[in-house]
Amino acid sequence: MTVDERSTNEDCADLSTSAEETESYCHHIGKRGIESRLDVYLHNRHPRISRTVLQRYIKEGQVTVNGRPTKASYEPAAGDSIEIVLPPPPPSEVVPENIPLDIIYEDEWMLAINKSVGIICHPARATQTGTVANAVAFHAAGLSHGDDPFRPGIMHRLDKNTTGVMLIAKCDEAHWRIAMQFEQRTIRKEYFAICEGKFALDADIINKPLAPHPETTQRMIPAGINPPRQAMFKEAVTQYRVNTRYRGFTTVDLFPRTGRTHQLRVHMSTIGHPIVGDKLYGGRPVSEHDLAGRGSDRPLIEHQALHARRLQLVHPILEKPLVLEAPLPPLLTGILELLDAHRKI
Repeated sequence: MTVDERSTNEDCADLSTSAEETESYCHHIGKRGIESRLDVYLHNRHPRISRTVLQRYIKEGQVTVNGRPTKASYEPAAGDSIEIVLPPPPPSEVVPENIPLDIIYEDEWMLAINKSVGIICHPARATQTGTVANAVAFHAAGLSHGDDPFRPGIMHRLDKNTTGVMLIAKCDEAHWRIAMQFEQRTIRKEYFAICEGKFALDADIINKPLAPHPETTQRMIPAGINPPRQAMFKEAVTQYRVNTRYRGFTTVDLFPRTGRTHQLRVHMSTIGHPIVGDKLYGGRPVSEHDLAGRGSDRPLIEHQALHARRLQLVHPILEKPLVLEAPLPPLLTGILELLDAHRKI
């Protein structure tokens, strides 16, 4: 690229200091001109923007030469004035939203909530709202930063329809200290699940590596006899203990030793006892008629009957043992009442 050094093609105007407004840049071509296309020239000046995006801006008229729209293939000449108007950058922070939280513990360094069903933990994209992260950003004056601006304070995740204990850090020191406990596997997590069928053993350990399904990001697969070549399996270990046996159903306490996506749901399915309501991994919804032999056929639950009941850790700042418990949601207690009344062994 050749330019007139007396007119160095520097931005002549930056019209915005706010992320909510557009940014306008003006470039003047020197007497010697340049030897490249317009899109190439602009990409050299704004390397953070891809040529494909710049070509779209040119086509949409956000780039003008001497006040007029042009084409990406245009080669700027000496004396040309190029103006480019850039849209505001995507938001880099979670938008606070007044969403109710069931808080089971809170101090100046951290808080724990009983996550409700149907809410995801954090946004998957900048414009997404209605998540736990949005709710926590509204509730707390300050949160830890972590590595992801869309997961402020979020220490771990629960599936959208899994309820129970979730940890949120309010400061960076609490965040890294809790993260270290997760990494060293010293935090003890206990889940409660209602599963199908009769368990042969009172307790066992399931050690089956898991990987994302090669054709969808919505499902995990266990290591098998003929695993897909592109599947990247990682260690996954779950300890379970039978809680109560019923005719056709069993409640179990689950203790994950690793934290893979859908780990408990897949592991229960692989031993032939999918979690009630977990249609993704073979579980069936249940109704009052299914459990009691009478009453409504309307499903009592259409998602996994899984609840993060208890979390044991060392307080990140006070360094004292801390046990956090979340009571079962009404959907699960209602099913248990029917099981106790009609299917108790």
